[in-house]
Amino acid sequence: MVKRKMPVGKIVSFILLIVMALAAVLPLYWMVCTAFQRPSLTMEFPPEWIPANPTLDNMRRFLGRPYIWTWTLNSAVVAGTVTLLHVFLAALAGYTFAKKEFIGDQFLFWLYVGSMMVPAQVTLIPLYLLMSKLCFLDTYAGLIAPGIAGPFGVFLMKQQISTLPSELLDAAKIDGCSEWALFQRIVLPLAKPGLAVLGIFTFVGQWNAFLWPLIITRSSTMRTLQVGLTLIQEEVPMQFAVLMAGATFAAIPMLTVFLIFQRYFLEGVTVGALKG
Repeated sequence: MVKRKMPVGKIVSFILLIVMALAAVLPLYWMVCTAFQRPSLTMEFPPEWIPANPTLDNMRRFLGRPYIWTWTLNSAVVAGTVTLLHVFLAALAGYTFAKKEFIGDQFLFWLYVGSMMVPAQVTLIPLYLLMSKLCFLDTYAGLIAPGIAGPFGVFLMKQQISTLPSELLDAAKIDGCSEWALFQRIVLPLAKPGLAVLGIFTFVGQWNAFLWPLIITRSSTMRTLQVGLTLIQEEVPMQFAVLMAGATFAAIPMLTVFLIFQRYFLEGVTVGALKG
């Protein structure tokens, strides 16, 4: 039996993938290691890659600070609410653009999707003035409202729902299925991969959001966790181990959400790739 040799190109690609994976995982690993090291060892060289005597003191000191749990609750409420509303509204709009025909549908779709080319920083001042007029400053409404709709979500869901056979939807209508029941019982279950990917992206983006929560909030009780972490970073002297413990704590919800929905992720990221 003749053994086939692996092509050189595949070997090189495999090595490059390993190097890139290590480069991506290394900062996360170092963050977790530093979070459980003694503070005196955080800046020593060469670094201690495997803590000899791990400790929970850094995490206790972080969790014992004022407002930490309030900031965590604020981040969870904002990220969770925005994710649910954004995914639902994007699915509605995506279904409309994918399966409904009306005057100017393509023009409106590409006009909306084209707004992704506008930098977010350009809209900060008009958005802040609008929130001020609506009396949404330093409120949950001000943190949530700007994130419930976005062109990327509509584009992603349109591509996902466009792959669904129109004959299936037509058959449901013939059987007497209402428009809402059609969307709820057929479109949403079949679009789960796209919904999961959009949900992951939205949740991670909102959980990590810093600039808008920093601008819109004024009181300590309305800050989110990411904004609160900057207060530790600005302390003199900077408590590096406590800061890494906070970053590790802040990363737990994102990893949890990804692990829950990972089975849909690989299928969802290729949405629309085989269409036609």
